[in-house]
Amino acid sequence: MMNFSVRNFLAAAVMAVCLPLVPHTALAAPAASLPDFTDLVDKVGPAVVNIRTTARVSSSTRGLPPGMDDGDMSEFFRRFFGIPMPQSPQSPGSPPRGGGGGSGGGGGSQGQQDAPDSGGDTEQNSGVGSGFILSADGYVMTNAHVIDDADTIYVTLTDKREFKAKLVGVDDRTDVAVVKINAANLPAVTVGDSNKVRVGEWVVAIGSPFGLENTVTAGIVSAKGRDTGDYLPFIQTDVAVNPGNSGGPLINMQGEVIGINSQIYSRTGGFMGISFAIPIDEAMRVADQLKTTGKVTRGRIAVAIGEVTKDVADSLGLPKAQGALVSSVEPGGPAEKAGVQPGDIILKFNGHPVDTATDLPRMVGDTKPGTKATITIWRKGQTRDLPVTIAEMQADKTAKADTKKTPPPKQRATNALGLAVSDIPADQLKALKLRGGVQIDAAEGPAARVGLQKGDIILRVGDTDVTNAKEFEDATSHLDPSKMTALLVRRGDNTQFVPIRPRSAPAQK
Repeated sequence: MMNFSVRNFLAAAVMAVCLPLVPHTALAAPAASLPDFTDLVDKVGPAVVNIRTTARVSSSTRGLPPGMDDGDMSEFFRRFFGIPMPQSPQSPGSPPRGGGGGSGGGGGSQGQQDAPDSGGDTEQNSGVGSGFILSADGYVMTNAHVIDDADTIYVTLTDKREFKAKLVGVDDRTDVAVVKINAANLPAVTVGDSNKVRVGEWVVAIGSPFGLENTVTAGIVSAKGRDTGDYLPFIQTDVAVNPGNSGGPLINMQGEVIGINSQIYSRTGGFMGISFAIPIDEAMRVADQLKTTGKVTRGRIAVAIGEVTKDVADSLGLPKAQGALVSSVEPGGPAEKAGVQPGDIILKFNGHPVDTATDLPRMVGDTKPGTKATITIWRKGQTRDLPVTIAEMQADKTAKADTKKTPPPKQRATNALGLAVSDIPADQLKALKLRGGVQIDAAEGPAARVGLQKGDIILRVGDTDVTNAKEFEDATSHLDPSKMTALLVRRGDNTQFVPIRPRSAPAQK
């Protein structure tokens, strides 16, 4: 009896321990297998090329690494691509010749020989990068910075054939370049749709990091539309990208090119887990123009813009922080002719929402000059549609204004904003092309905390324009201290809204 009971007890104990394991095992998800990139690499790899460039180097600069000058180190840390590995300025055992000549290159079998000219200059390797074949007739896409300052461009295929390439065109703004080699029946990539890229999907990079050709690295898309201060919204990935990967393709799991590997974020000069690729849709628009005309034509409306912060949106009654805040308008430009003013917020361009300030330059830039478009702006609590004719983008211009010394303070800051202001002389208004406003003579309290300073010009309080000091005092005399107030402020050539919270009561004299 005792033995039976013990056996029953032990059996029950075993069941008690084992039973909970059954549902856990049944619910466990099968282990997901990692993707296999072999077929993808077999498909795309032959269309990826190595690009190296050479430059004519004077004997007087041969103490530096090839192609580098004093300003190149800062560019290296900005781009991290296309910078050559240090090489010997002279091949071992080559005695110097008269006039400072010598065997140039120092790059092994790829080093170039001295030029036959009398100046003693040499052709030396100046950069290394990657690219990919767009079409079977020899068009190749790469980064503009890969071929910067190149006198000769060499393209090497995976079958070791090397071609001297002809430069078709370069667009520095998007960092895209197209070159052409004299060949036919070449393997070409399949161009994908970068608008369909999803965060978290697997992607592959193929290129020549540190000159190591046909190197494959893989990772995932970390983010989309990443604004790095350049013209384009980049695709961010964690794919290992290093110097020499520049200009190579970023490829999705269908074997389609969705971007051009262009930049990395690094504090050391090497890969740190974040890399950026130019979306292929934008790159192809540029490439098509380069192949047709050799240059890229973009539209412009001649405004300087900034982001719309949440505080600015709340203080101006915008439902959400969106759009592009106009900080300055070029005199005589398309925007000024259309009636756009500093302080306007551009919400739409031709009916398309402008979600962030970086959206607007791309929308306008992709519009053919001479096209008539419609800009939807937010001004004083209302939306307005303004017709504008797009102009052609020229070289960047620097706005100038006649600056004069600010007169000494005339009074203490006694209002709820902590500002003392004065009228602006008529000749200064004319020089600044302003219809009104007041200049700050002193800033304290709330005004000082938000960064306002002597010499700034206030054009508007909330939705109320101010043309003189009396209007400013009237506009600020009944402000609600529980709400933010937006001041439209001009400093130098830029105009922006500054959110400020009034203090509860004016300071006493």
